[in-house]
Amino acid sequence: MSVPNWSGGLYFGGMVERGADVAKMAVELGVAMVRIRSRLRRESLDVANERSWSQVATLLRITTDGPITVSELAQAEHVRPQSMAETVAVLRAEGLASARSDPTDGRKTLITATAEGAALVAQVSEKRDESLSRIIEAVIPPEEYGDLAKAVELLKRIVDADVGVAAGTGR
Repeated sequence: MSVPNWSGGLYFGGMVERGADVAKMAVELGVAMVRIRSRLRRESLDVANERSWSQVATLLRITTDGPITVSELAQAEHVRPQSMAETVAVLRAEGLASARSDPTDGRKTLITATAEGAALVAQVSEKRDESLSRIIEAVIPPEEYGDLAKAVELLKRIVDADVGVAAGTGR
């Protein structure tokens, strides 16, 4: 199977065989993801009123997937349940999230965003989306928007990949 040829960090549209080039792409992708994440954090956290990125990310997950348990949040955010419990405790103490018993299983606690929490997520998301849109319009010519859309779909597949597939134990 062939994959895009990355040379010096740039994609030239050629095809190469799997192997070292895939490993190089993985490294470069990881670096690019860290840099874009850092940039988006920097440009959108000013509206988060000094909350950590993990708090904002957790609150976003709660608003999109909630009501949700702390265990489900931890799994979705790829953190330890204890770490997630601490993050949720802060969000609850600040009035951004609330908890209630699961009506179908009283042993579980469901976390939901409060109106204030949902408003904060909307502000941070709007700021992040505006920043990213400005960057895209500034550096990507319209004729490359299709390439960017394809890259987004590929990144979604990578992010959503089953752990067994990622570890080479399944498909």
